[in-house]
Amino acid sequence: MCEKKTILEKNANRVVAFLQKQPSDFTKADILHFIRENDIRMVNFMYPGGDGKLKTLNYVVTNMDYVDTILSCGERVDGSSLFSFIEAGASDLYVLPRFRTAFVDPFAELPTLSLLCSFFDKDSRPLASAPEQTLAKAAKAFTDVTGMEFEAMGELEYYVIKSDEGVFPAIDQHGYHESGPYAKTNAFRQKCMHYIAQTGGQIKYGHSEVGNFKYGGLVYEQNEIEFLPVKVEEAADQLMLAKWVIRNLAWQEGFNVTFAPKITTGKAGSGLHIHMRMMKDGKNRMLTDGQLSTDARRMIAGMMDLAPSITAFGNKNPTSYFRLVPHQEAPTNICWGDRNRSVLVRVPLGWATGVDMCRLANPVEDEIHYDTTVKQTVEMRSPDGSADLYQLLAGLCVACRHGFEMENALEVAERTYVNVNIHDAANAARLAQLAQLPDSCVASADCLERQRAVYEEYGVFSPAMLDDIIHQLRAFRDGTLRKQAEHSPEAMQKLVETYFHCG
Repeated sequence: MCEKKTILEKNANRVVAFLQKQPSDFTKADILHFIRENDIRMVNFMYPGGDGKLKTLNYVVTNMDYVDTILSCGERVDGSSLFSFIEAGASDLYVLPRFRTAFVDPFAELPTLSLLCSFFDKDSRPLASAPEQTLAKAAKAFTDVTGMEFEAMGELEYYVIKSDEGVFPAIDQHGYHESGPYAKTNAFRQKCMHYIAQTGGQIKYGHSEVGNFKYGGLVYEQNEIEFLPVKVEEAADQLMLAKWVIRNLAWQEGFNVTFAPKITTGKAGSGLHIHMRMMKDGKNRMLTDGQLSTDARRMIAGMMDLAPSITAFGNKNPTSYFRLVPHQEAPTNICWGDRNRSVLVRVPLGWATGVDMCRLANPVEDEIHYDTTVKQTVEMRSPDGSADLYQLLAGLCVACRHGFEMENALEVAERTYVNVNIHDAANAARLAQLAQLPDSCVASADCLERQRAVYEEYGVFSPAMLDDIIHQLRAFRDGTLRKQAEHSPEAMQKLVETYFHCG
């Protein structure tokens, strides 16, 4: 009990620390109590729109009865201004706060409590096409089929752009895990991590990434913040809030940031790798006797089968497909492998040897027997910062469930496994056997059209939502754009500027 209390007291989220409760246990009474006792002056309702960005509705706290009302009943919003698939003639929606998402806004001048919301339709039912509802349905279908819970976490990559001070220059494209003073934005990243934790984000670590270069008198530094695995619905909320924090802090401190998949030719693009695992009774089911489990192979097979259409959720603008090219540590072919960064789905190095490395590094330590199986995940490497987070995680959840419903899942997993660098000339024959990812938004839309039935099963993705995604992707008309622009710096720069603040 004392250990649990200590964890709650030290929680970066002020609401958790004050209430001494896990967020999943928050009630309306708890929220009202926190508002009263902490002199909260404003309440914000926040929710994702169809453009993938957070929207905000403000309430000034002058009457606690009214605060009780909005927490109980929510508010009306114009759905047609939020989602392109909702018509103006019948556009009213409700937004209702999810109490478990409460946090104190780290940027607000007045003490402000913010909560993420869910959408409801005119009949007071969860909106079928709402981002959070689509993901919730995908998670439920996965559990119903497999008996396990789907957990995920993201590796959020982004560039910070600042003025070039001309001191301690970094080596171009060698910024991976660089320390100061050669990395100039480490302090900014650390502050971002602190604020993200205050919103409830469960962070694994942060570091500088490969990309760093100078352009137009500015320094571009790539960073990454990686999260811990949580229930897939929470993973989407945390990533959404993390992007909101990074952008707000950059604006506050005079930096610019971008999650864009491609900045310029020959420089590292920013991905949004998603790690996944399956849990049952508190145990990770990704391993059996130290080896990748049969269930994990089925999960991978589902992603292999639906990989072409997953790009429709995770690669949402034309510059996405300038990142998905050979020799850039970004996948181009549909395959998977162990510790292999040239594949689409990577099985990261695990802790399956049973060797006590802590004792080897620290001889005075007693021998320990730590259950390291909890750390094993598999990583999808195609998505990038243009992704719709809720669609992407729902799509991955569907794909992993699909693997359990494929009669030939283990055969597919065996056929698509590679243990070599597929971009090495010596492995050209193996490369030729592998299917390729789409090379444009238009091609991605075509793949989704062909595979949409799987996403519509169990009512996960509504037909209206899929129609809208396909329409948006085809509207880019970029079927031959990559070939036209890849040798034209001017055309590439224009595209980068157009989609600089995507996602």
